[in-house]
Amino acid sequence: MEFTHIFSELIIGYFLLLLLTKILGKTQITQITTFDFVSVLVLGELVGNAMYDTETGIKEITYSILLWGALIYVTEFITQKFRKTRQLLEGKPSIVINKGKIDFRELKKNHLDINQLQHLLRAKDVFSITECAYAILETDGTISVLKKSAFSNPTKQDMNLPLDIISLPISVILDGEIITENLPRIGWNEDQLMQELKKQNIKSHKDILYAEWCEGSPLYVQSYKMN
Repeated sequence: MEFTHIFSELIIGYFLLLLLTKILGKTQITQITTFDFVSVLVLGELVGNAMYDTETGIKEITYSILLWGALIYVTEFITQKFRKTRQLLEGKPSIVINKGKIDFRELKKNHLDINQLQHLLRAKDVFSITECAYAILETDGTISVLKKSAFSNPTKQDMNLPLDIISLPISVILDGEIITENLPRIGWNEDQLMQELKKQNIKSHKDILYAEWCEGSPLYVQSYKMN
């Protein structure tokens, strides 16, 4: 088998498998991201072919594994350096229940039906959608749930305490980069964000590893340096 033939098939297979996992949706894969699934699938095929194909030699298998390993390494490097590529290669969490309401558009986008959603919620000890304030479908196909305050453990109804307003935390800075698409969701612009950072004696957003906004709480900021 010629090296050029292996190279061309691996490059084509790399993108076709990545596209296939995107089409299948997040719920087809559990515990691992779509990109992890692609990597494991292809590496498994390479090892299987090496075991049962007598015409495939050590040189070809070594070349294939090294090439595939290089593609994985480059992809991981790109996602580390460029935040916007993570959505394409790793996927993006989806809010499927927002403020107690099911977002049908997000369900359809992720190829998820109501029965599947109920199954995922029951795995989180949520047996009624009315108990859920927010539900986020993660990139590995699992779901994260934020219950309404009345159904938290222990419940505030049992303790005769006033119920708090549930607010979803919003990330505003990630890896030193302002997440501009999230600022309108909290009614801020970049100038207002910088003013909040200055109150905490932070001169530049590039010094921030992670910043999170939550209604009723001060802006949570963590820099790259561990103090």
